[in-house]
Amino acid sequence: MAAFSDITGHEQLVSYFLRSLDNGNISHAYILSGEDGMGKMTLARAFAMSLLCRTHDACGSCSSCLQFASDNHPDMIYVTHEKENSIGVDDIRQQVVSDTEIRPYNGGYKVYIIDEAEKLTPAAQNALLKTIEEPPEYVVIMLLSSHEESFLQTILSRCITLRLRPLSDRMVIEYLMKHYGIEQHQASICAAFARGNLGKAITLADSERFMEMHGKTIEILKNIYDKPLYQLLDELKELKDEINEVLDTMKLWYRDVVVFKATQDSNLLIFKEEQKAIKKMADHSSFNGLDEIQNAIDKAQARLKANVGFELVAELLLLTLQEN
Repeated sequence: MAAFSDITGHEQLVSYFLRSLDNGNISHAYILSGEDGMGKMTLARAFAMSLLCRTHDACGSCSSCLQFASDNHPDMIYVTHEKENSIGVDDIRQQVVSDTEIRPYNGGYKVYIIDEAEKLTPAAQNALLKTIEEPPEYVVIMLLSSHEESFLQTILSRCITLRLRPLSDRMVIEYLMKHYGIEQHQASICAAFARGNLGKAITLADSERFMEMHGKTIEILKNIYDKPLYQLLDELKELKDEINEVLDTMKLWYRDVVVFKATQDSNLLIFKEEQKAIKKMADHSSFNGLDEIQNAIDKAQARLKANVGFELVAELLLLTLQEN
């Protein structure tokens, strides 16, 4: 299904769409803006299903809803493109501009969803603009984008822009535990990495590679004072291909160390199952030392982006971790 009742979070946007459906105040063009994985397509499909439903409430049982659920609705058009990095003017002319001349087959609307709309070329946007400015009364165009700044100002000024916001960690954790059956500590880790992006959290929860990387990184940190530098360096080299996730894990770990040092409250920890190790590190390190560590992790990320050699970056980072 694709009904609003199936959506987790985004209460304000759901309420907005429901009010629009109730009062019949439907725009011809919307921009749904947000990170990949935040639910833009889910929201767009829920709105489209309701618009196309015989009763406009996504009943799930009428002929329109049944067609929609089987991805076989003639008035639901997903714009495609052959070029990976761009949606060209011909794509828009053939799939949208020309098609809008054909009236709906089953109801009062035809809905066009353009995913990754930031890939629209300027020429494609200008071709689309003509339809947005003078659309047939039954046309609704939904642009889904992770970079709304890529749109021409003329497009932005004629669309209603709706921005998806991150979900709370609590909401993400509860969703993962309910729908994926994972334990709370694992769900907490995925939620912390996802930063409110439910799609990303689901991907992480389903990734054995991620959990393996996470476990190896935690072992490095737990043994940072007990193993020689060369051994820690060898272990970090094994995670070279996942170094960005490794550094993010380190940030979250030392965030926990700072929080526990300041509050002594284990309920505030992300890595609750590692309370003993976190307490040990909090007792060992000063607040100034922990600040130096966080700065060192930031520097490591910046150096890697600047293509500084991995081994040098890793060694400097590990030295700072050991010394503080």
